[in-house]
Amino acid sequence: MGLLAVLGVLFGLSVTVGNTIGSGILRTPGLVAQLLPTPWLFIGVWIIGALYAALGANALAELATMMPESGGYTVFLRRTMCPYAGFVIGWSDWLSTCSSAALAALVIGEYVTILAGISKGFTAAIASVVILAFALIQWRGIRTGSAAQNLTSFLKALAFAILIGACFVLGRGITGAGVTGAPSGLAFLAAFVLAMQAVIFTYDGYNGVVYFSGELRNPARDIPRSMFGGVLSVAIIYVLVNVGFLYVLPLDRMAGEPLVAATAANEIFGGKGDAVIRILTIVSLLSAVNAYQLMTSRVLHRLSVFGFVPGADYVNRGGTPVIALFLSAAVCLAMVITGTLEIVLAVTAFFFVAQYSLIFLSVFILRRREPEAPRPFRAVGHPWTTGLVLVLSVGFLFGAFLADTRNSIYSLILLALSWPLYLVLRPKTAERPQV
Repeated sequence: MGLLAVLGVLFGLSVTVGNTIGSGILRTPGLVAQLLPTPWLFIGVWIIGALYAALGANALAELATMMPESGGYTVFLRRTMCPYAGFVIGWSDWLSTCSSAALAALVIGEYVTILAGISKGFTAAIASVVILAFALIQWRGIRTGSAAQNLTSFLKALAFAILIGACFVLGRGITGAGVTGAPSGLAFLAAFVLAMQAVIFTYDGYNGVVYFSGELRNPARDIPRSMFGGVLSVAIIYVLVNVGFLYVLPLDRMAGEPLVAATAANEIFGGKGDAVIRILTIVSLLSAVNAYQLMTSRVLHRLSVFGFVPGADYVNRGGTPVIALFLSAAVCLAMVITGTLEIVLAVTAFFFVAQYSLIFLSVFILRRREPEAPRPFRAVGHPWTTGLVLVLSVGFLFGAFLADTRNSIYSLILLALSWPLYLVLRPKTAERPQV
């Protein structure tokens, strides 16, 4: 059996929302308010972040429709550059996404213990149950897994809609209060760059549908619609959430708050505010865990198709790569139990940022090397739009290196060690990239 082409735009939108919206939108506004303490700048960076995400989706959609195979970035870089590039990005993508799933499950576990009033010693056990539960749901088949994604993403959107509505209905309407004035000159430029960096990371996830390109009924149509529709949906939620926060809290109260959502909820709901935000976070992260586990199984499946993980390309009758699914779930559980997920996330963060630069560069490479290749969707405004996001992504890569030099160096060491691992794992007959 192979992967089943049964998915459509609804799943594409659901996995985009599920993969993008997490706890970041509840935490990032505090940093943005601290860096840019005026209402128009505070809201403006979220709109600019959406435009950046749309430009990124514009370039990525060309590659995804050109190579409609499930597995994500490993597919694109293998064809554009070489099998080794595809291997490195695939393994780092798989490990970092496993880490993200483990982290989200642990946050769910922690918040459940707090809400239920039980010992925090049960956090890892609850997180493990969440991971196993979604693995079992997905084991039944892609239709069941996609239904779970659609449902959890809908509940997430509904929960945020309730929060937004509560802000405007129960808030006191103090928009603009507490404004201290934005910095000027180089100080403003530095603050704007830092705020944009935080916002763009919060928007990351618009790429979710490309991990399932080979399972879409009509990838040429569904990929662009899912990506652009997903970016628009997320942008609307993000902007409205921040306008709602601004309606409830003065900017100086938001500035530096590690969890602005909790502060706003306490203003609206009083003593129940903390519980409301914990429930919202749990609902939000359930969708993310399901999306992450769906994605990790597709990455490992594709690496197996390329010959690196023998046997993990097996797909059951329901269209689930079951060996890849349970291997990924086992790694997530190991990270939860051993507490190593933070280390993996930190070390693979450099690859996480670098992969965007490589993807945008790939559009230029393939336009030059394969000008006649079929492109069901062509990036609008290329080369200018692609060039802009490439330059910005390289800038963010440099900023990430400066912000966390130690772990970036560890990433480069990991890159060096990956070469001998690649030589051991690569299939002996695969000397050239498969086009």
